[in-house]
Amino acid sequence: MSDFLELKQQCFEANLQLPKLGLVVYTFGNVSVADHTKGVFAIKPSGVSYDSMKAEDMVIVDFENNLVEGRMRPSSDTKTHGYLYRQWPGIGGISHTHATYSVAWAQAQKDIPILGTTHADHLTHDIPCAPPMPDNYIREDYELMTGHQIVDCFNQRKLDYSEVQMILIGNHGPFTWGADAEKAVYNSKILEELARMALLTLQINPQAPRLKEALIEKHHQRKHGKNAYYGQDEGPE
Repeated sequence: MSDFLELKQQCFEANLQLPKLGLVVYTFGNVSVADHTKGVFAIKPSGVSYDSMKAEDMVIVDFENNLVEGRMRPSSDTKTHGYLYRQWPGIGGISHTHATYSVAWAQAQKDIPILGTTHADHLTHDIPCAPPMPDNYIREDYELMTGHQIVDCFNQRKLDYSEVQMILIGNHGPFTWGADAEKAVYNSKILEELARMALLTLQINPQAPRLKEALIEKHHQRKHGKNAYYGQDEGPE
């Protein structure tokens, strides 16, 4: 009996959300789920159709990318996930897609500007786009260096991974994360919608201004501040 049945099930269910949410086609994309107490994570097997894969197909690896359990080869992006879990212990899930609008911004090598309150409901920064990978990174361990590329960008811009839970990789695509896999997938969908809204806005008005700071603060605080009042209390009815 596997020691990782629950972790595999969580990973399986999170991966199935990607095609349901229109974030992937064919076998693109992957989600992983970490168990930091055990020092492992579950991730989608490489190149396996979402329609045919099962929970038991999820692959367990440690944070150094050593196979712990699984009969299939893990996602080709496994080393990226492992590096982020090692560097950022506060995250429990990572999602990578090739969703259309997110990828379009990544290929344009542009940050997604904060133009409206929908964006501010989720984060107070432009969504960063890391520069395309330098040649020396490409020549090394490509997937591992993708993780370095993400962390480098956050360090250079002095961003907090717990506040900004998404990034675009120049010429590549989006990565998102969160406290668990459900939040990581949620952030993938939010990123895609923000990318679409920003593109449409700039098509209508190429000089559309950045959302003013007072509205950024108001919308973010009403959802995430200590006196947040969006939604319902979770106490007894």
